[in-house]
Amino acid sequence: MGQHLPDLAGPRWFACHTRPRGEKKFAELLARGRLEHYLPLVRSVRQYAGQRKTFTKPLFAGYVFTRVGPAERTTLYQQDLLVRALPVANEPEFLRQLEDVRRICASGLAAAVHPLVRRGTRVRVAGGPLHGLEGLVDDPANPRGIVLSVDVLQQGLLVRLPLENLHLLP
Repeated sequence: MGQHLPDLAGPRWFACHTRPRGEKKFAELLARGRLEHYLPLVRSVRQYAGQRKTFTKPLFAGYVFTRVGPAERTTLYQQDLLVRALPVANEPEFLRQLEDVRRICASGLAAAVHPLVRRGTRVRVAGGPLHGLEGLVDDPANPRGIVLSVDVLQQGLLVRLPLENLHLLP
């Protein structure tokens, strides 16, 4: 029948989009206010002038997840760190995914954000002889390339390209 709507009067989860490089400061603000939050961090190793530096960086650049009630929402905007707070629509699914993210971060395995690509996603070739060509993703689970549509013939032309060479189109 109808979709279950979250209780708007109670605490809700938000994906908080921060200003560039403001994730850790924003998480500190939430911690000082004793607000429930999660900032997934991963280790990164860089070479600087022959020195190897290890540091932690946010897994999702620009995002911190928090659960706050209506009275606490103003706290999110106390400092000039937050761009916008996006409410989570399906909290049970979000919490399952957040637990998966926690497990991955705790595992110590290398993890990187990758665009979610589905069959039929419109893409543009980023470089090479086909630079600028637009097409549809064939099969992201077994990437063989993109399909160029030739509508007048009601056919497609499969071109083998690695997904790394493609940019998602809105």
